[in-house]
Amino acid sequence: MVEALRYMQAIPAPPVVIANHPSRSATGTGVYGLDTPAELRNWNDAAPQVAVGMEGAPGHQAAALNADGSRKTEGWRGAYARSPTLGGFDQMTARLGGFWDSMLAEGRRWWVTSTSDSHRHYTDGGSDFWPGEYSKTYVLAARTHADVLDGLRNGRVFVTLGDLVSEVDVTARAGGRSASIGGALRLRKGEDVTVTIRVRDPARANFAGRTPSVARVDLIRGDILGPASDRAADMNPTTRIEHRFGTGEWRREGEVLTMTRVLRKVDRSTYIRVRGTAGEELEPQPDTSGEDPWGDLWFYANPIFLEVR
Repeated sequence: MVEALRYMQAIPAPPVVIANHPSRSATGTGVYGLDTPAELRNWNDAAPQVAVGMEGAPGHQAAALNADGSRKTEGWRGAYARSPTLGGFDQMTARLGGFWDSMLAEGRRWWVTSTSDSHRHYTDGGSDFWPGEYSKTYVLAARTHADVLDGLRNGRVFVTLGDLVSEVDVTARAGGRSASIGGALRLRKGEDVTVTIRVRDPARANFAGRTPSVARVDLIRGDILGPASDRAADMNPTTRIEHRFGTGEWRREGEVLTMTRVLRKVDRSTYIRVRGTAGEELEPQPDTSGEDPWGDLWFYANPIFLEVR
């Protein structure tokens, strides 16, 4: 695999490679199977412009639906029967301070996406939704193949389940400079950073005929610590919730929710990222067999790096 990635990195039009359902073969939290943290670091080291991330939310999310849309008593979201997804997301993404945060703590541009992984639709007896029916990856790009690939390669991406949101903008500003999702903002030590989060909570019904609402938006922050001495590392102990925004803490204009937080006197390199939910769980809990996928919806945005010089 590493040899193939090095080859791809060197060709004139390199592709993008994203690790698919990385923890499906895990047998417990942090007990990885076919895909390990060290392996994904090796990929990214070999071809940082090709191996750019992993699937945050796996496909096969309709495993607990009968053909008529009613619920089965069994069926694991994402086919994660050994170690379940958390709010529909892979543990490598969903664990606060977990593997994804350990990669970001190294300063790696390591992004999350989502897919349908659609083989056979649940109405035909399968476990899948149609592409875009449930899981969506939004890329900020012009409507060209090249720019969509560039947006994926550079993390201009947010992902959502069940059409919980249809737009997410995160902007960090300091001293007239700014950066957005996937970008980096250079700072002088001790500068204040104003973070503005804007999401669109669509009024239209999703494909289940429901109109979920954003209940909370979390601003997450972690320090950039440099290269990990342990290639198997899957934790960043500095990761924390900077602020949880509830319904009384944003300004609503139609479908658009806007919220702001000032990070005071930033004195070390850090990153910020945003997630949100329609539910009440402070942290996404392990999904259960037979769970309704439409009843537990989350969205995640890729990070912004705040680099103190």
